[in-house]
Amino acid sequence: MPSYRSLVPALFCLLIATSCSLSAQVRAPQIGVTTGKSQPTDRIVLGNAVQPLYGPWKFTVGDSPIDPATGKPAWSEPTFDDSSWDTVDLTPKSGSFNPITGIPDSVPGWTSRGHAGYWGYAWYRIRLNVDVAPGVTLALAGPAEVDDAYQVFDNGVYFGAFGNFSGKQPIINYAQPMLFSLPKVDGGPTAASTHVIAFRMWMGPESLYESSEVGGFESAPLIGESAAVASQHQVQFDELIRAYLWQPIEGSVFGLLGLVALSLALFDRSDRVYLWIGALLLMISIDNFSGTFAVWTPSVSARYDQVSHGIVLFSLQYAGWVMVWRTWFRQRRQAWIPWALIPLVLILMLSQSMTENLFFTVVAAPVVAAAHTVSLIIRLVLSAFLLTIVFDGIQEQGMEGWLVLPPVLLAAAAEFSRELQLLGMTTSWFPFHVQITLPVASQLLLIVVLAVLLVRRLILSIRRQRLMALDVKQAQEVQKVILPEAHTIFPGLVVESEYRPARQVGGDFFQILPHPTDGSLLVVAGDVAGKGLQAGMLVALLVGAIRSTAETTSDPQALLNALNRRLIGRNEAYATCLALNISADGAVTLANAGHVPPYLNGEPLAIEGALPLGAIEGAEFSVTRFQLKPNDRLVLASDGLAEAMNADGKLFGFPRVQHLVQQGKTADEIANVIQAFGQEDDISIISLTRAAIAVA
Repeated sequence: MPSYRSLVPALFCLLIATSCSLSAQVRAPQIGVTTGKSQPTDRIVLGNAVQPLYGPWKFTVGDSPIDPATGKPAWSEPTFDDSSWDTVDLTPKSGSFNPITGIPDSVPGWTSRGHAGYWGYAWYRIRLNVDVAPGVTLALAGPAEVDDAYQVFDNGVYFGAFGNFSGKQPIINYAQPMLFSLPKVDGGPTAASTHVIAFRMWMGPESLYESSEVGGFESAPLIGESAAVASQHQVQFDELIRAYLWQPIEGSVFGLLGLVALSLALFDRSDRVYLWIGALLLMISIDNFSGTFAVWTPSVSARYDQVSHGIVLFSLQYAGWVMVWRTWFRQRRQAWIPWALIPLVLILMLSQSMTENLFFTVVAAPVVAAAHTVSLIIRLVLSAFLLTIVFDGIQEQGMEGWLVLPPVLLAAAAEFSRELQLLGMTTSWFPFHVQITLPVASQLLLIVVLAVLLVRRLILSIRRQRLMALDVKQAQEVQKVILPEAHTIFPGLVVESEYRPARQVGGDFFQILPHPTDGSLLVVAGDVAGKGLQAGMLVALLVGAIRSTAETTSDPQALLNALNRRLIGRNEAYATCLALNISADGAVTLANAGHVPPYLNGEPLAIEGALPLGAIEGAEFSVTRFQLKPNDRLVLASDGLAEAMNADGKLFGFPRVQHLVQQGKTADEIANVIQAFGQEDDISIISLTRAAIAVA
C-alpha cells in the first residue's frame, strides 16, 4: 500500500487547480435549497490508498434544525450553504501528539479555536469530489481522537455513529477509532462522485475539565479504499492499545499482590494490615481493568469510568493508603484520624464531582471553583496525614519507614497532577508510545516497595509464628503435667477422667486432690472463657491457686471465694467452676460458680445457679449437700459436650449427653462419641463411682 504522505504534493496541486476554477461568491444559506453558486470542493483521486481529511472543514457550534421536507438535519444535506461557517484545518504540526493519550498527529479542539468553554452540539462539513476506479468500495475511518461523540452523514444519509444518541443527551465513550463503509460507486474506467461528509458532534461538560484544547476533532478522519482504510484503522487501534497497555499490566500485578496479601491474612490472622492492603490492592486492580475496558471497548461508558475512577475510587484509595500505612506501622496515636477520614472522603467525593463538571448544568461556575478549592484542601490534609504517619514510622521502625517514603511522596505529588499541569509541569511521558503518567509512575514504584515490604513482613510473621508454636508446645507440656491421671482408684472411689481440648491448648481444667489425713477427696472442675494460649495461661493460674488453697482448706465454698479473688481485675477473665468435697463416708458438699450441673446416676443434680468466677467481687456461690451411696455414679462434664455440632449445624445437646451417661458409658467412650459428632469446644469428663466395698 503506497504511503498517503507520497500523495501530498499531487493533492496540493489538485487542490490549487480546483480552487482556482471555483467561484467564491455565494448567497445566504437556505435550508435544503442550493444557492445556485458552486461551493468549494476538494478533488481527490484514489486508487488503493487512504487519504487523511485535513480540510478545509466548515465548522459551527450549535445543532441543526430538521428539514420539514426530508425529516433530516438540514446541515447534513449536500445542498446546504455552509460558506458562513468557520474554516478549520486539521493538518497536524510535525511531531504533535495528544497530551493525554500520546497518540500522534493530534490537533487542538474547538475550545482553542475561539470557542473556549463551549460544550454541546457542533457540526463539521467537508465537500469531496472523489475519482475512484470502478468497483472500488470506499470507507471512512472516524477520527482517532475526538471529544466526545458523533453521528456521520454522507450526502444527507446517516450511516454511522460513535456513542449512543438515543437519549436526551448522548452516552459517550472514550475516543476510539471507528470504521464506516461508504456507498459503492459503479461507472466506467473511473467514476467521479461528490460526497458531502457531515459530522454532528457532541461534547459533554465533563470534557472541559480535561484540557484547554478539547472539543470535536482532535485528529483527522481518513477516507480511501476500504482495505487500505481498514489497515490504517487497525494501526490507529494498535496505537490506542499501546498507549494504555500499562493499565491491564498494572491491574494484574496489583491484583496478584492483593491476593498474596489476603493469603497472608489467612496465615497470620493477628496482623490486620494484610486485610487492608489486600482489599486496597484489589480495588486498584479492579479500577485499572475497568479503565482498560472503558478505553479499549465501548462496553464501559466514559461517565461511569469518570465517576468510579475519578471520584469514588480516587477518594477511597486516598483514605485507604492512610489506613494501610497507619496499620502497617502499628500506630495508635491520633486515634481520631480513622474517624476523620469518613467525612473527609465524603466531602472529597462531592467536591470532585462538582470539579469534574458532573453537575455543570445546575451548579454555577463560582460554586465549581469553590469546590475545586475544597478538593485541593482535603487532598492536602490527606497528604499531610500520610506524610505524618510515614515520618512517625521512620522514627519508630527506621528502614521500613525510609522504604515507604519515596512512593508516598510520589503518590502525594500524583494526586495534584492536574494542578501541576496548569503550572506548566510535565506529568505524562510516552516512552515507546506507551503512556506513563505521574500516577502510573508512583504506582509502579509502589509495586516494587510493597513487594519488598510484604516479603520482609512475611519473614517476620514466620519467625513470630515459630515462637508462638514453641510457646504453645510448652503450654501443652505444662497442661499435661498439671492434669491428673485418666484412671485413679481412691479409698472408696473409682475415678476416671478424660480431657480433649478443641485446640492445642484448652480452656477446661480439673483437679482431684485427696486429703492426706481424713480420707476425703476434693474435686474441682471448671471452664475459663475463651480458647487458645491465653485461656491456657489462665488455666495454669487457676490450677496453681487451687493447689495452694487446698493446702489450707478443703471447703468448696472457701475455695471458690479464693479463686474469685484471683480473677477479679484481670481484664475480663471469667471461669465457671464446680468444687466438691467427698468425705470417706460418701457425704458430698458441692459449691457451684455457674458450671454445668453434674449427673447423679444419669440424672442432672438439682443445684442453684450462680455467677461465674471473676464476675463481681464478693460473689455468693450456691452450696448443695447430698450422700453418695455404694455404686452411685457422679459425672461432671463441661458444656463442650452439649455444644458439639455436626456438619449440618445441629447441636449435640444436653439430652443426648444425659442419654450417654445413662447408658453407663465410660468417660473415654463419651468423649469418642462427642468427637465423632463434631467437636467445637473443649471436652472434659470426670466420672466418680463409689465402690460397694471400700478399697484401701
